[in-house]
Amino acid sequence: MKKVINTSNAPSPIGPYSQAVIAGGFVFVSGQVAINPGNGELVVGNITSETKQVMENIQSILVEAGIDFSSIVKTSIFLKDMQDFAQVNEVYGSYFSEQFPARETIQVAGLPKNVNVEISVTAIKP
Repeated sequence: MKKVINTSNAPSPIGPYSQAVIAGGFVFVSGQVAINPGNGELVVGNITSETKQVMENIQSILVEAGIDFSSIVKTSIFLKDMQDFAQVNEVYGSYFSEQFPARETIQVAGLPKNVNVEISVTAIKP
C-alpha cells in the first residue's frame, strides 16, 4: 500500500510524478529544485539561495508527511557544477543537527529547468 503526499507549500510536480510517496515505512521525496511554491518562479541568483529554497521545499513535504529532517536516512544531491559543492554543503548541513543521513553528491550535465542543484531524500516514517 502506498500513500501519495502533496502540499501546496512545495512546488507542484513538473512531470508525471508525486512530491512524495509513503510506502513500507519509508517516505520517498522526489527531487526538489529551487521553485518558489508561492509564485511558481525559479529562485535564481546564487547557489546558496537556490539550495535554501530546495531545502525549504523538502521541509514542507516532510511536514506534510508528518516527519522532519531527523527522519531522513538517505539524500542524493545533483549538482550542475561541483565547484558549488562547499556552498551547497553549508546550506544543506544547516538543516541537520546530528546523526546525518547517508548521502551522495553527483555532478550532472543538466537538470530540469536548467537549475544548478536538485536534492531528493528518503526518510523513515515511524
